[in-house]
Amino acid sequence: MPASPLSFTVLTVNTHKGFTPFNRRFILPELREAVRRVHADLVFLQEVHGTHAGHADRHSLWPAMPQYEFLADEIWTDFAYGRNAVYPEGDHGNALLSKFPIRRWHNHDVSGHGFRGEERRGLLHCVLDVPGCPTEVHAVCVHLGLREAERTAQLALLCELIERDVPSEAPLLIAGDFNDWRLKAHHRLQECAGLRDPFADTGRAPPRTFPARWPLLRLDRIYARNVHVHHPRVLSTQPWSHLSDHAPLCAEVRL
Repeated sequence: MPASPLSFTVLTVNTHKGFTPFNRRFILPELREAVRRVHADLVFLQEVHGTHAGHADRHSLWPAMPQYEFLADEIWTDFAYGRNAVYPEGDHGNALLSKFPIRRWHNHDVSGHGFRGEERRGLLHCVLDVPGCPTEVHAVCVHLGLREAERTAQLALLCELIERDVPSEAPLLIAGDFNDWRLKAHHRLQECAGLRDPFADTGRAPPRTFPARWPLLRLDRIYARNVHVHHPRVLSTQPWSHLSDHAPLCAEVRL
């Protein structure tokens, strides 16, 4: 259980489907150990496999259960998976691991806007019951498209989701891979939903997270509303720099 019901840690990491950069080695067991050492209460995952028959045949360490269940590993009692991409051998998408009860969740498809060759994308919206908090806590796991026009449309849909489904007084956390190297999301999300980036609140620019070994681009983010976020940091040293092509972000949250 979390150490304090009203103070907890969040982590966001693009798992790269359990492989090192360039898919040279399957390292999901090592990634699981690194995630556990952070002691996060909420873990936002992107590019996590539900199933993949081909990889299961080729890799002896491939888990018998979905990757998000393997990562949860009895530490995170609740989890939700938003399947985005489906193909003959399997599927992948976003997931949330939680030490708090997930009361309900929905994966919103934000693909299909007429952009040729776009990947399937989703917004995984979970509603949490945090002991001691008088209101429900909302969490959205995000993985936006590679093209700016895609991201613009997906950010608009994210704003619509918040306006429609998240009460104005409710604590809200949004984290994931925004692919927003031009830093367009900041103003849009603050304008439409009052969301803040904790790195910006400390006078810093969003951290460089990609590629993990030599970070150049500022792709991964944590945004928050109606909560206090402290000590945001980027996990850019070993072992993280060798476990994914993205450096994870971590922060402490107080309700």
